[in-house]
Amino acid sequence: MPKSKYRQIYHVLKERIENCEYNYKDLLPSEHMLIQEFDCSRNTVRRAIKDLCAGGYAQSIHGKGVRVIYQPGHPAQFTLSGIESFTEASKRNDLNYTTKVILFSELCVNDEIHTKTGMEKGKEVYYIQRVRILDGVPLIIDHNYFLKEVVTSLSVEIAEESIYRYLEEKLNISIATTKRVITVEPVNETDETNLELNGCNCVAVVSSSTYNDDGIMFEYTQSRHSPKHFEFHEVAQRI
Repeated sequence: MPKSKYRQIYHVLKERIENCEYNYKDLLPSEHMLIQEFDCSRNTVRRAIKDLCAGGYAQSIHGKGVRVIYQPGHPAQFTLSGIESFTEASKRNDLNYTTKVILFSELCVNDEIHTKTGMEKGKEVYYIQRVRILDGVPLIIDHNYFLKEVVTSLSVEIAEESIYRYLEEKLNISIATTKRVITVEPVNETDETNLELNGCNCVAVVSSSTYNDDGIMFEYTQSRHSPKHFEFHEVAQRI
């Protein structure tokens, strides 16, 4: 299915906030106005607003509406509150980025891969290693496992561009949920060969399990970050 309507609305409103069409402390247009503008249901608008609030862009105020709380400043290179690809994060931060594929293979999930990823033994996966380069500096190496029965016909060319764009626009896969674990681990030989570590003996590791809207875990990725450039932002709400 195409990207959900509420996500389209979310991205439009987020862009307007970031471009100061809606300024800090402004109220967003009412639900009724947004329903009319985007020709959608009330629930669709509310899901978009919920994501804006979760991302730190807005806050619902009982009896008043939805107020913008975003303030321009130093942007977060990466966020924990949403599912954002490397390409999307780089564009949002106006950074020059490239991706270099250093390994592209097809594997069968064995005991070791199952233990690491949680993927079912015997399933076929694409295993890809990609170096992420920001403004000419190699800062991240991704170890990607993609389930072949869901993610079909991957190639090196697609991996060097944007796999998520391929999934959403070509395969019509709805990317629904990601679970993340953040650890600090000793560097390995692949890290030392491909990353700019500046003498660091450890890397920040973000391990992600990602599910489609059918509840199938189609991706497991371990992103290994140079610690001198590692920075994640999160927005928390007290419920």
